[in-house]
Order: sequence, then structure tokens, then C-alpha cells
Amino acid sequence: MRALRLALAGALSATALTAATLATTAGATTSLKGCNTATYKTAGKLTVGTDNPVWEPWFSNNTPSNGQGYESAFTYALARKLGFTNAKVQWTTVPFDSSYAPGAKSYDFDINEISYTPERAKTVAFSNSYYDVQQSVVVLKTSKYANVKTLAGLKNAKFGDQVGTTGMSYITKYIKPKTTPRAYNTLDLAVAALQSKQIDAIVVDTPTGNYMVNYQITTEAGDPLAKQIGQFKSVGEHYGVTFQKNSNLVACVNSAIAALKADGTLKRLATQYLSDYTSVPLLK
Repeated sequence: MRALRLALAGALSATALTAATLATTAGATTSLKGCNTATYKTAGKLTVGTDNPVWEPWFSNNTPSNGQGYESAFTYALARKLGFTNAKVQWTTVPFDSSYAPGAKSYDFDINEISYTPERAKTVAFSNSYYDVQQSVVVLKTSKYANVKTLAGLKNAKFGDQVGTTGMSYITKYIKPKTTPRAYNTLDLAVAALQSKQIDAIVVDTPTGNYMVNYQITTEAGDPLAKQIGQFKSVGEHYGVTFQKNSNLVACVNSAIAALKADGTLKRLATQYLSDYTSVPLLK
């Protein structure tokens, strides 16, 4: 599914800023607040977890280590603030629903569009926000729901989504469809169910949904087969990286995120990777 449309987005993402992100730097900042007591799973390395596959525009070409896509570029910028060169960042696969599961972790933090929720915060630690996000609804262009503009108009739709996602919680909390939504182990499986018309709609974050309809759910010629009919109003949802509960790395990472906000890095990355994906009307 994903591989059919990744090359284009990868090419579009490979800009000068990405090149700068991948450049190895010496003497990176190591005196941030909270970092003097931080410890890492592997001495001298930053181990980062994420799912497989990963999604545009957060990553590119299903390769977290290439520094392309908002979350990959952010991770390398964060690593430099923590004092790591790019070569010292190592990636490991972590299924999405394991990212907020209780227990010991084999990585320093996980990044995978993980929304903060009080329930998840009971089992893992969260960083402060590195991106404030909204959710959106994606349907096929031929669907009878393709022109719906209200949440009430979606109550009879058959929804599906990746298990454990905030998209799934939006379905049950805000749409409250008459049919119980179907849960899938991966987002790819949910998208496949949408394309095969087993379900009518999915809910995903707005940038991911916009990428889907423009580059993934298309004909061989690249013509869109799906439509992003609207997004939910902001409810303060945001993405944070997750850590093992009580990790002493949280304060250090929060200091690094604050520094990336202050120096304009997060704004530049959002402009580079996400600005084309966020102009979507609100569902009423």
C-alpha cells in the first residue's frame, strides 16, 4: 500500500533544510536543563522507537533514518540538542499500541504521532508537545458520504481504524456511529479495508489524511480515489514522544523541545513538511 506513493513525497521533502538536518555536527548542546542526570539505554547512543510501516508526511520512504519527514527531521534536530551526532541515533521497530504499553522499554523514547491522553500517561511518560494536531475523516470519492459536512451526517457510516489510536477514540466519542467501528492492527490494514469498501470511512490526523488522498489512495495514474471531507475542531490534542514511566530523560527532552521552539526549528519543519496538508474545512 504505502510503497506505491512514497517516492514522490520523498523527493518533495529532500530540501536544503533536510540536508542540514542530516549533517553531522560536533560540539552539540549538552548543558540543557535536566540533562546532567539523564541516562540512555545504550551508552553513547540515542535509541528511538517507531512503528513499521511509518507514514508520510511524518517520515519518508518508510525509512526513519533518512532525516526526511517532520518526525524524522525533528528527531535528528532533537538528538543534536541532546549532544548526539546523527550517526549515534539508532532506530528500533515498536508497534504503535506498544508505544504506550506499561513496562520496561528497550529504547530511550518512541515517536510515532502518539497523542497525549490521561489514560496513556498512566503507563508511560510523555514529553511536552512537538506538534499540535487535529483529526480528519477520509472516505472514497464514490462514497455516499463524500459530500457530508457534519458529524451527524456520518452516524450511519461504517468506520474502521487502527487499534488504540486517537482516531478510533474520536469515532466513538464525537461521531458515535450506529455500527461498532472495526479495529485493525495497522493503519495500512484500515486503509485497505476502506479501498475494498469493507468500511466507509477512517479517522486520521489531518496531515496524514491529506497525504493519503493525494498520494496513496490513487489510481496508477495518480488520480485521487479518496477525499478528506473535513477535520474535527481543535480539542487541544498534541503529539509527544513517549518514555518508560519515570524516565530521567523526560526533563532533558522537554528542555530540548523548548529550545527547538525558541530557535524556530519546529516552525520551519512544520512549514517544510506539513503546510500543504493542513488546509481542511471543519466538520460541523
